[in-house]
Amino acid sequence: MSAPHQHRLLVVDDEPDLRTLYELTLLREGYHIDTAGCVDDALLLLQEHAYSLVITDMRLPDGTGLDLIRKLEADRRSERSIVITAYGSAENAVSALKAGAYDYLTKPVDLKQFRQVVASALAQPQLPASAPAAISHTLRPPTEATPQPTQLSASGQASSALARLVGTSQAMQQVRILIDKVARSMAPVLIWGESGTGKELAARAIHDVSSRASKPFIAVNCGAIPEQLLEAEFFGYRKGSFTGANEDRDGFFQAAHGGTLFLDEIGDLPLPMQSKLLRAIQERAVRAVGATNEIHVDVRVVSATHKDLQSEVQAGRFRQDLYYRLNVIQITLPSLRDRKEDLPQLCQRILDRISHDAGMDVPATLSANALNALTHHAFDGNVRELENLLHRAVALSNHNTLEAEDLGLPMHPAAAVAAESTSDIPAAVTTADVTPAHTEPATAPLPSDLASHLDRIERDILIRALEKHRLNRTAAGASLGLSLRQMRYRMARLGVNVGPEGVTIGERFDPDHDCE
Repeated sequence: MSAPHQHRLLVVDDEPDLRTLYELTLLREGYHIDTAGCVDDALLLLQEHAYSLVITDMRLPDGTGLDLIRKLEADRRSERSIVITAYGSAENAVSALKAGAYDYLTKPVDLKQFRQVVASALAQPQLPASAPAAISHTLRPPTEATPQPTQLSASGQASSALARLVGTSQAMQQVRILIDKVARSMAPVLIWGESGTGKELAARAIHDVSSRASKPFIAVNCGAIPEQLLEAEFFGYRKGSFTGANEDRDGFFQAAHGGTLFLDEIGDLPLPMQSKLLRAIQERAVRAVGATNEIHVDVRVVSATHKDLQSEVQAGRFRQDLYYRLNVIQITLPSLRDRKEDLPQLCQRILDRISHDAGMDVPATLSANALNALTHHAFDGNVRELENLLHRAVALSNHNTLEAEDLGLPMHPAAAVAAESTSDIPAAVTTADVTPAHTEPATAPLPSDLASHLDRIERDILIRALEKHRLNRTAAGASLGLSLRQMRYRMARLGVNVGPEGVTIGERFDPDHDCE
């Protein structure tokens, strides 16, 4: 970290007492300080000098702190910014972070935390950026041009995690743009996506392209830690604090100091631990189990979930205040079925990696039929399911070009569905029964129990589909246009079971009736 005397800071606040307090606090740390009482005065100083950091109050006589931040962003200035907002105004803090602020503080400002946040902002190296332009005095709206991802870490190296977020679809391009933008600040990020969409990969990409790339990235699965161990794992413990604590040990927050803490499946965190996590994020400090003093931690929190946290808040299973703290900026990862146009590039990238790891001289590739089969597959497990399919296919295949049968999927699912529909016509119905519109159709006997008759037909279709797809319920369901959940529902309702002995008919379960 560079010495304080090497940094020039601009403090903007319309209250003389507070402005003086911030100025004296920073002067004691060794920084060079300029102050301004309004937006216009700040703009004049920014015309004359370059600063390491701009610290601004949100509410000013002739505008807001957001005006300054947007101006810095629009003119591609290199200064970082910190915004001071009124206590409890989470909406203003979110707006500031989205506008490009590095971090924010709430009033009344704790001076110790104030010094720590300033030191943290100055300790982070600046990301590669365009040369800063001289700031003009007239405020104008931020540019509408779409930013392009740098895809560089703080060291200038390409981000491997960002490169692995393969796809040219609009949804994936938007994800990469958001990752590049949020990497510039301390803003907490909530990544939402179905299981298997690559949430941890996105979190690593945020870390890799940020100024924290050279510091630790600590990934934690919140649902995999026993509840009684959560506090010790998150905040560490001291020797003798409980049975088995034979030495001092740091927690996840201490291990991630200076870097990024990724909290995967944050929705699985129990309520008591949610409260402790909220305090650690708010105070930027943790107390180890058995310790008497808190220690400051400089950690950027990125969390992820597949749950609808708003619904969890309404149900009382997730704290609303923690939700607002974590969900400052949300990145939504698209499911694989919503970006099928990325499949060719995604498959080849995965196959190249699998082939390299397996030491294959020639990378495996997909035939047109195999790619067609994948294109029509439902992919309930998203990219993770695709990786598993390709891993299995490469392991079991004897050739480099994978065919549809190597994947264990139907070659032409759409055609298979049509064929199934045609073959599902009862044997009693013949081509003679399908007559032109002007011909009187043959009279067929009506079933005495329509529900049982239709159940028999549906049961026969399910059995044939399961046998055709080697008892694979996912593939059988996909060939009939059903999700795995729908397939399970129908099998349970009709008493169709799959076991070592094959398909059997057992006791029926009517979910609609039995759940009443």
